[in-house]
Amino acid sequence: MSDREAPSSDDLSLPKATVQKIVSEIIPADLVFSRETRDALIECCVEFIGLISTQANDIAEGEAKKTIASEHVIKALQELGFADYIEPIREVIQEHKETQKQGRERKVGKFEASGMTEEELLRKQEELFGLARSKLNQEGGTSG
Repeated sequence: MSDREAPSSDDLSLPKATVQKIVSEIIPADLVFSRETRDALIECCVEFIGLISTQANDIAEGEAKKTIASEHVIKALQELGFADYIEPIREVIQEHKETQKQGRERKVGKFEASGMTEEELLRKQEELFGLARSKLNQEGGTSG
């Protein structure tokens, strides 16, 4: 992980429109947020992400892990003095896990809802492929 060369900070940024939208939702409507201020905020965010990522990477490497897990990020926040962010991040992680689980259940649900065995579904798929090939061959023959 740390054997990779990190891109220069000039190469890293966040989408300006997204940052502007987030800021606009937070500050009162009668306040103006200048471009220079937005750009400075983006630089701070990139620096913060880099700081947390570096610390989480060091923690993962210390555990001989090749993947930075959410717990590494949480531990990095704790070590760097950002403990106030830990509980909100745990909530986001839990929401993400639930969303992923629902997606997996939906995929399984479609198969089960079909009421067909895997072999029946494969036969049906081959039949549909055959029909599509026939149609393509017929259209190809009439255009030439």
